[in-house]
Amino acid sequence: MNKRINKLRLFLLDLPRDIKLIISLAVDIFLCITTVWVAFYLRLGEFNFSEKTIIFPSLLSIIFAIPVFYISGLYRTIFRYSGWPAMLTVSKSIIIYGFLFSTFIFLISFRDVPRTIGIIQPLLLFFTVGGSRALVRYWIGNLYRIRIKKSNLPKAAIYGAGNAGRELILALENNNEFVVSCFLDDDKDKQGRVLAGKQIYSPDSLEYLVKNRNISYLFLALPRLNSGQRIKIIKKVSKFNLTVRTLPNLIEIAKGNISSTNLIELEIDELLGREKVDPDKLLLKKNISNQIVLVTGAGGSIGGQLCREIMRIKPKTLLLLDSNEFSLYRILSELNSINKEEVIKIIPLLCSIQDNKNINSIFKTWRPNTVYHAAAYKHVPIVEYNLAEGLKNNVFGTLTIAKASLRTKVENFVFISTDKAVRPTNVMGASKRLGEVCLQALFANQEKKNTKFSMVRFGNVLDSSGSVIPKFRKQIKDRTPITLTHPDMSRYFMTIVEAAELVIQAGAMSEGGDVFLLDMGEPVKIYDLAKKMINFSGLQLKNKNNPKGDIEILITGLRPGEKLFEELLIEDNSLPTKHPKIFKAQDSFLPWNELTNEIDSLERFIYKNDVKNIISILRKLVIGYNPPNEIVDWIFNENIKKNSKKI
Repeated sequence: MNKRINKLRLFLLDLPRDIKLIISLAVDIFLCITTVWVAFYLRLGEFNFSEKTIIFPSLLSIIFAIPVFYISGLYRTIFRYSGWPAMLTVSKSIIIYGFLFSTFIFLISFRDVPRTIGIIQPLLLFFTVGGSRALVRYWIGNLYRIRIKKSNLPKAAIYGAGNAGRELILALENNNEFVVSCFLDDDKDKQGRVLAGKQIYSPDSLEYLVKNRNISYLFLALPRLNSGQRIKIIKKVSKFNLTVRTLPNLIEIAKGNISSTNLIELEIDELLGREKVDPDKLLLKKNISNQIVLVTGAGGSIGGQLCREIMRIKPKTLLLLDSNEFSLYRILSELNSINKEEVIKIIPLLCSIQDNKNINSIFKTWRPNTVYHAAAYKHVPIVEYNLAEGLKNNVFGTLTIAKASLRTKVENFVFISTDKAVRPTNVMGASKRLGEVCLQALFANQEKKNTKFSMVRFGNVLDSSGSVIPKFRKQIKDRTPITLTHPDMSRYFMTIVEAAELVIQAGAMSEGGDVFLLDMGEPVKIYDLAKKMINFSGLQLKNKNNPKGDIEILITGLRPGEKLFEELLIEDNSLPTKHPKIFKAQDSFLPWNELTNEIDSLERFIYKNDVKNIISILRKLVIGYNPPNEIVDWIFNENIKKNSKKI
């Protein structure tokens, strides 16, 4: 019943303007005649009067009322607004009408027509006409106001006229952020049809829809498509200045979790056109399933994602090691919410990787089978400004974890490295390469090879701490300029989920001493990435060619130790593995008995903060290390200033 009433209301609201005017005129003519009849009844107290008696007053009422109502604008207001403005218009109209009608009745004496009809009838007409407008306000006005409000909202198109698209438009029916104008679908059988009252167009019509229907949002309701197919669609629509959002996964849709609030932004890998390879489940399980696993830096972005992936594989015990209390608390809370039945034992360990005594105690207590060493200082300028501390953590912290692993015969040790370790221009990259060299030498120095050390080298991880992506997102959200150090800067990118999965798989393939490289695809210009993020947010780049754009990109200059581009190989001799996204480098290293003397010297210089000798040893141990001419270490420079003042 309610649906029928709503359909009738919508039908009346959608009538052409001329038809609405005719209905309004017909209603008012009916009210003029009816109020004359009622006025006679109120005056005489009975309906015992001839029809001929009321014909002339009725005609007179219509002749005066309709022109007055029309001229005063009553027929313009009835469907546009109501409430006090409409009632004020009714009042003005009835006052004018009442004056004309009553004057005519009083001046010209009609047989059998009491003069008081000239007062009673206008009063009745006021209440009935006002009441009719109030009824319109109650019955249709709310729908009209909603429609007017929605007409000013941004227009959206849904790409995908299947079940997900139908569910989405129903979920968006009462939202106050945008209004769905139409559907797009690649299926030619669907094109030209109507779904949920909206026309289905070919994707080739998108340019027309953007220009003529003011489409500014595009919602991808394509949960079944693989990443490659989605990327093709995204590339197709990328030339239009649209805000693109996508539905959550099929599981969320099955639960009925579709709404305007959980339409999510495009994954950056989709903007970059990067296709993901499904992981090898046997490799994922090999070093984790039903084993004791330790993750250092568990509260960080890479370490945290490793923990999430490890939890899915169901280890016996998961040891979370981190020196940051809040980060440790956050990842522990997240993992506990997943592990509600406490099938997996999760142990948070607050400890620095430089704390040799505590680290040895932890390893002796739990004797992990597999270690993922993700703890590191990674921010290039910060490490450059705090050179000694960066080396203590990234080199000597790594050695502390590695030696503890050797003592307790950890079976698998996986070191998270970086593309910045290849021909580094900064201390962070040099420290990671030196960490690799130490692990290679330690493995080769083992007699029984109980612990398989492996290193996994990859580039930037999207949305990790320190990544440009979260920074760009915030700048776009705040409508502030995007800051970029150099227009030609390029980087390799990988999603954090893919990186974690590949790290686990690479570690499972290790034979010991391996340096694995993850296939990062083609390097991406950061400037182009920033432009794509601006465009897919529905905004325009502000530059010389478009001074009225929304967001500009400011070039701030290279930071200390920063490179324009990164590499993954020191020597051009990588080998394939059985996984299409994982390769193996063949990098040379010093034997442990030669390396250990240099490491001891490096440690002494670090504790003295002898930066020049530190850099000298790094040059000797790290092939291709080319530091900037200027030393920017804070402590070193401050001491130089103080010493120069004394002189």
